[in-house]
Amino acid sequence: MTLDDSEAVVIEGAVAPCDILFVCEHASSNFPTEFGELGLTEEVRRSHVAWDPGALTLTRALAKRFDCTLVAGGVSRLLYDCNRPPEAQDAVPAKSEVFDIPGNVDLSATDRQARVSQIYQPFKEAVQQVIEVVHPKAIVTVHSFTPVYHGQQRAVEVGILHDRDTRLADKMLRAMADGPFNTRRNDPYGPEHGVTHSLRAYALPNKLPNVMLEVRNDLLADNAKAAAVTGALEAAIAQGMAELRQAGEIA
Repeated sequence: MTLDDSEAVVIEGAVAPCDILFVCEHASSNFPTEFGELGLTEEVRRSHVAWDPGALTLTRALAKRFDCTLVAGGVSRLLYDCNRPPEAQDAVPAKSEVFDIPGNVDLSATDRQARVSQIYQPFKEAVQQVIEVVHPKAIVTVHSFTPVYHGQQRAVEVGILHDRDTRLADKMLRAMADGPFNTRRNDPYGPEHGVTHSLRAYALPNKLPNVMLEVRNDLLADNAKAAAVTGALEAAIAQGMAELRQAGEIA
């Protein structure tokens, strides 16, 4: 299924109603030629600051297991972070963690708007069109995070994030409470960090249960651990959706 053939967005899945729309905003470390390399080395352009390593593979695995559609970002979040609204300063970051982003410093209003028009807008329109086509009963966004941030080790392995709609998150947290992964609510990020934009933009207006998943990327780099965390998330999502149906929250 292709609603937009630009590099800004990738859509995979059948054109048919499905229970869950999976969204992966930071799926790619691609820097299209027209935008240049932002003055960054190849090492930085391929590091976690440029994308969420392993997130797209996880998203594809979950979408396949639930036979659902996914929408993924097609360019680096350093060009534009599709999980941020245009008015957010960090939508086009001048610095990410310890790395300065020279190509984003003193960006003109015209150049910034070009990023919005060529990256964010096609992504947003694709998600909205897919919602109209597949009529999902829930939205799940998928991310990964680095084990070490600003020199500090992170103990959390799986974050279940939510904004003001906690329905699916509550049920998934209960399902994973006794599991093998250190799973926490709104950790390592929460709404106060501005990370729930996609939930606010696509799920809340449509009254769809929703959750944002954050998985520590060292788990996704190891095949056995990746399979285990994918299985745990699949089971928790399935349990959450079943409980929502039983409660009459979804059809």
